Amino acid sequence: MIDIKLLRDNPDLVKASQRARGEDEKLVDAAIAADNERRAAISEFESARAQQNVLSKSVGAAKGDEKAKLLESSKELAADVKQRDAKRAELDERAQKLFMGLANLVDPNAPVGGEADFVVLEEIGTPTKFNFEPKDHVELGKILGAIDTERGAKVSGSRFYYLTGNGALLEFALINFAIATAVKNGFIPVIPPVLVKPPAMEGTGFLGQAAENVFHLEEDDFYLVGTSEVPLAAYHMDEILDSNKFPLRYAGFSSCFRREAGTYGKDTRGIIRVHQFDKVEMFSFCDPEDALAEHQRLLNWEKEFLNALEIPYRVIDVATGDLGSSAIRKFDCEAWIPTQGQYREVTSTSNCTQYQARRLNIRYKDDDGTKPVATLNGTLCAIPRIIVAILENHQQADGSVLIPKALIPYLGKDRFEPV
Repeated sequence: MIDIKLLRDNPDLVKASQRARGEDEKLVDAAIAADNERRAAISEFESARAQQNVLSKSVGAAKGDEKAKLLESSKELAADVKQRDAKRAELDERAQKLFMGLANLVDPNAPVGGEADFVVLEEIGTPTKFNFEPKDHVELGKILGAIDTERGAKVSGSRFYYLTGNGALLEFALINFAIATAVKNGFIPVIPPVLVKPPAMEGTGFLGQAAENVFHLEEDDFYLVGTSEVPLAAYHMDEILDSNKFPLRYAGFSSCFRREAGTYGKDTRGIIRVHQFDKVEMFSFCDPEDALAEHQRLLNWEKEFLNALEIPYRVIDVATGDLGSSAIRKFDCEAWIPTQGQYREVTSTSNCTQYQARRLNIRYKDDDGTKPVATLNGTLCAIPRIIVAILENHQQADGSVLIPKALIPYLGKDRFEPV
């Protein structure tokens, strides 16, 4: 949630941010109007309650007919106070819904536009070329006994898969390497729950524009998380943190679930766009003044991870219309996929400033009182897409795949052979 004081004092700034995101700026006016109504209702309720308190004291001191009249007036005033309180609660709930519907203010340095309007910041490595016809990850997965999409579809439907043999071993190696990397960089490893209650999902901003991709178990009112960002962000919900321990960094490993609504016909082959996958996610709680620097640190750790896997990739500055409601700025790392002849997103890091913390009521104390913390997230390793990038970029003419040096200690061999 954005700062309500900022909304009141500078609505034009909020409107400009909404426009940059391609979202409805009329929501700003609606939120301000609802806020004014809510504040007026609060004032009326508090005034009536003050009168009620004064009258209660008068009743205690009165006698006879005067007391009877005061008691009658007290009953009428109590009913009025109750009515005003109900109105206050109703208007407060309405205003809060509108506040929650406003996206975070975009960073003025973020490129303005839609999904295709990103800016390439740097390219690392040279796109892989072969002196033979390269195989895609699906074919390599079959040759190596690593990926089985046919049985995944048989058991669970489209966009599901099995990792078997070399594929399963590669996932375990990637997880262990990612967690070891995170711990080395000061992160606390976490295995969080993947079923969360509505406040956790709503608090992180995933029940707005991203709601169509969320699996909801209606009978129990649980949500399956699409990223461990959700339970990691909610870990300190309704808490006041010790700023002396900032930054608080967590690395969460979890399975992730996404409906992939609106992507019909896209990436139906293989394991690039699937309903269930495993991921190691970095999450940081820090002083808002350190958020920009922390964002760069998360990006640098993602780059170091990809460098270690010897994968060509590029870094892009994501455009405002593709940020998601919580982020003010987002950097994606996109790996080169040889058989597609293009870069595909494999990691992402977002600066959410104090937006999620306000929604989740996560604060810290300093000399000026309590304030919302800043939250940031970054994918260290999204398993399926990293597997795709490793198999396709490190493949050999005979169908074998060389293992990046960083993963050899976790696998005990330097290549995957056809089975």
